[in-house]
Amino acid sequence: MTTRGYGDTVVSGGAGELVLMWAGFPLLGAGLGAALTAASGWLAGLPWFPFQGWFKLLARLPDERAYAGGAAALALVGLIVAYLGTRERLTVTVGRAGVRLHRDGHGRDVARAGVAGVFLDGKTLVLLDAEGGELAREKSDLDQGRLRAAFTGQGWPWLEQDPHRAAYRRWVEGLPGLPAGADALLRARQRAVEADRGGEVRELREELGRLGVVVRDDGKRQYWRLVPGQPDRDGDRR
Repeated sequence: MTTRGYGDTVVSGGAGELVLMWAGFPLLGAGLGAALTAASGWLAGLPWFPFQGWFKLLARLPDERAYAGGAAALALVGLIVAYLGTRERLTVTVGRAGVRLHRDGHGRDVARAGVAGVFLDGKTLVLLDAEGGELAREKSDLDQGRLRAAFTGQGWPWLEQDPHRAAYRRWVEGLPGLPAGADALLRARQRAVEADRGGEVRELREELGRLGVVVRDDGKRQYWRLVPGQPDRDGDRR
């Protein structure tokens, strides 16, 4: 955790995390590639094992070329994983007047005046407004103690748990209680969750938020609650 100009506190994975990803993943990949190359003759004889063509090719090559090719191929995979991991890193910059959440070249700012509570839902950072709606929900591997210290040190209202946790219900298609249109959005979002389409999952969460529906995930399962005061399908208010 570092502090920048104007008193802002920045929480990120730091340089050590970048070194681990960009040096560790390629080295791990190269080692795995060499090990698989050593076993390529045996693996090429297993019809159920994937990438049969690649292992048959390695088995036919001279040892020096085979080991170089196998190590290089998996090292490249390690570089790709490092690149994707770098893009998914979350940086949280907390100030007295607002917080900036930055990931994958994009940032969003949330003003302190609109935030009534900040808490962690597992590894997910959540910001709530005064009505109980969610202003932000960002998953990360950032240290929880550092996040707590950053927000409390800047005077933000930190909560030890979700005050609306008991209000969530498991989504099952067709069950009553949702506003008009929300069931269809949750159905589409369920398909996106199961297909790991993260951008679509986030977009549909925002659409549901406009209807007064807050969603949290537990694995591939969706749970929902209504923002207090929002009408449900029967016209009642909660």
